[in-house]
Amino acid sequence: MDYQHTKHYSVEEARDLLPTLRNWFEEIDALSDRIRELDETLASRTKQGEDLGGAAPNQMIRDMARVHTILGNFHDRQIHIKDLQKGLVDFPALLDEREVFLCWERTEPDITHWHTLETGYADRKPLWE
Repeated sequence: MDYQHTKHYSVEEARDLLPTLRNWFEEIDALSDRIRELDETLASRTKQGEDLGGAAPNQMIRDMARVHTILGNFHDRQIHIKDLQKGLVDFPALLDEREVFLCWERTEPDITHWHTLETGYADRKPLWE
């Protein structure tokens, strides 16, 4: 059978990754906050005609690079980020030999829903009915 994804997660495999994903989302939140603050600081300095350099721009670049690395970790594991702010992700999975997504949002304690590849969060269904 031809599948769109080369990696398929069991519910247990996806569950085992949840602590790591929570940590990644928390780190992205913290980095994003700092990037926003640095951007505001640098924007006001640029408006005043300052030549930028030094610690603030270097920190901003390091923070953006770290966010990029974390996003690459999701990509490398074929975990689809659907909403970065909400922490909404889809794990490719097989359900009765049908390719689907296990759907999880970081406010949820566990993975309890799935949806087809063509639908999304609004059409998700419970794993156990």
